[in-house]
Amino acid sequence: MIKIVLIALGTIFFLVISCVIIGDITFKKSARSEAEQLFKNSKMAEIVTEEDVKDLPKPVQRYLKYTQIIGKEKINFVRLKQDGYFRMKEDQGWMPIEAEQYFNADSVEFIWIAKAKFAPLLSIYAKDEFIDGKGNLVVKLLGLIKVVDAKGYEVDHGELLRFLAECIWFPSAFLNDYIEWESIDNDSAKATINYRGISASAVFYFNEKGEVTSITAKRYREVDGKFVLEDWEGRVLEYEKFNGIVVPSGVDIIWKLKSGDFCYDKIGIIDIEYNEASTY
Repeated sequence: MIKIVLIALGTIFFLVISCVIIGDITFKKSARSEAEQLFKNSKMAEIVTEEDVKDLPKPVQRYLKYTQIIGKEKINFVRLKQDGYFRMKEDQGWMPIEAEQYFNADSVEFIWIAKAKFAPLLSIYAKDEFIDGKGNLVVKLLGLIKVVDAKGYEVDHGELLRFLAECIWFPSAFLNDYIEWESIDNDSAKATINYRGISASAVFYFNEKGEVTSITAKRYREVDGKFVLEDWEGRVLEYEKFNGIVVPSGVDIIWKLKSGDFCYDKIGIIDIEYNEASTY
């Protein structure tokens, strides 16, 4: 009897491990294959010059000079790796998360591929994207069982806003025509991105050194099955130089709720590569 139980437990364990491995491989392979499409239309990178930034608001000029992007190639393609912690609710524990992300700065597109561990051998896989003017968030348990497939205007708006905020990881994108800057004061400026009939805005705050210290915006958040506009903030914690460009390496993502600040994502940047037209 004991032998039969052990065999049964061993079989169940084997099946669970098999599902974990298959889900991991299947999800990442599919998402990376989609990400490869971002790199199809490559073009020769131009050099960023002082002339390119001279008409921008003063704090934005200060920021772009701080990043050391002037004199370097304009960034068309980006691939990066992240780690950190994520949670979906205020009373929920933090889940360790690892992710890779791919951008096409010219076509305003990105794909984010993530894995969050919420229990031993159990992980949630997510693919967040803005492709061809449309946003989509897909979440799968074990990489196999779909539990979220979010689409629609509110998702499109949120993903376009995410692209705008994440230009801090490839700062030459702020020079593109699809972004308009509006001066506020010496320490802040408003950026508006327009793409395929969708518009999103965020206020960027800068210190005297030239660093972006925080980004605030109105962003759609799903509450009880409905989308509501909430105050949102990306709070920059630290900077690091990657391939000659100085960018944020630690960022907290926060909902500014009536009940108080709810930090739901702690991002750490492990690696960034520019104009490398391939996935990891």
